[in-house]
Amino acid sequence: MEKVLTKERVESIFMDCIFKSGESVGSYVPAQGIHSSVGFHPRRIIEYQNEIIEMLDELPDKFREIEGAPFKDAYYDKNGKQWTCIGTMMEQLFQLGLAIGKVSFQNSREVWPLLPGGLPRYRILDELILVEHQVV
Repeated sequence: MEKVLTKERVESIFMDCIFKSGESVGSYVPAQGIHSSVGFHPRRIIEYQNEIIEMLDELPDKFREIEGAPFKDAYYDKNGKQWTCIGTMMEQLFQLGLAIGKVSFQNSREVWPLLPGGLPRYRILDELILVEHQVV
């Protein structure tokens, strides 16, 4: 089976889902990140939903546990192979997951400084939270 979680794929989908120059930003799907927050194009984020889920499915199983897993553990796939060494790629993957309602933060931002590395824990959810409810 071909590996779907690559930094090139994450970046390509992320860049296609953000607004292009000249597009109306009347409504958007928000996604908070560690260093930045973005608003995705509602139609395009939905079009990529299955591909985003496929990529998230390649992360370690501990991200599906109730307590989630630390951000740093997303450098590796579920087979223990490093898929990226760039934190921005992991942040983009989680922002895509948050936007489609497949990922949640396990800690509020106020708690992050108390966590190892000052970074949040993420959880990959079993069920999707409907994107339509997130459009601003």
